[in-house]
Amino acid sequence: MINKILLAVSGLGHAEEMMKMLADVPSLKGAKISVLHVVPKQNSSDLMTAKWEEGGKILANAIQYLNLDPANVSSILREGDPKLIVSQVADEIDANLIIMGSRGLKRLQSILQNSVSQYVFQLSSRPMLLVKDDIYVKRINRIMVAIDKSDVAKNCLNMALFLLRDIKGGELLLANVAKNVTGKSSETSGNNAEENPVFADAISQIKKQGVQYSCITSSGKAGEEICRLADEKNVDLLLLGSPDRRPSIAKNLVDIDRLIGASLSDYVRVNATCPVMLVRTLG
Repeated sequence: MINKILLAVSGLGHAEEMMKMLADVPSLKGAKISVLHVVPKQNSSDLMTAKWEEGGKILANAIQYLNLDPANVSSILREGDPKLIVSQVADEIDANLIIMGSRGLKRLQSILQNSVSQYVFQLSSRPMLLVKDDIYVKRINRIMVAIDKSDVAKNCLNMALFLLRDIKGGELLLANVAKNVTGKSSETSGNNAEENPVFADAISQIKKQGVQYSCITSSGKAGEEICRLADEKNVDLLLLGSPDRRPSIAKNLVDIDRLIGASLSDYVRVNATCPVMLVRTLG
């Protein structure tokens, strides 16, 4: 399911550390990893030369830090607008996953401050793993999936099972959050949670693969509850579906229609205390 990974590096953040942790996941051992650094255009040739040299060093340091099989790693140095180049390169190599650092800016902040990760998320329909600068990156063992009956949630489940399938002692947490008009949270786990029909198909699939699992039902504000549960359960990686509701003609435009409104994926990517993988479906 994941055999081509694009790792975008800037010399800052935990993206490289996240990639190093993923490299220990058995199902990703044979994945090809392209490490990308984008050099923004400069006003003079001297500045451009200096930035190219700096970019080469950033790539070299990242690859040295990863310490992976050279046969599975390649470096790409490009010039241009990072938010556009990352998406272009992901298409060129047909990446199954994009890994990027994120400052955890809220939607309006990220657009006004020209956030690369926010724009790539807007432009690409590929799964993205966002790693905020202020989180602790851990070895992947416990994965939580926000589950419902949607197709994108099923894609998240398949992705989680792919990652966990050969991890000894790995655990999958299924979390379903129901709307609660009072805004107060509540939680049910164990056998009562498994009786929830939302979990039925997922549990059947999980049992076939022999993965350890638990189910949690909760109610309240979805974003807040998902982040709370991920923190409380000490999750190493959170998978969340993010359906792309934009028409094809608007793929290269900022998502203005959701700029003011509440977006679950935006809330979670900003507030979660663990790395977040956002899985989209083609709109």
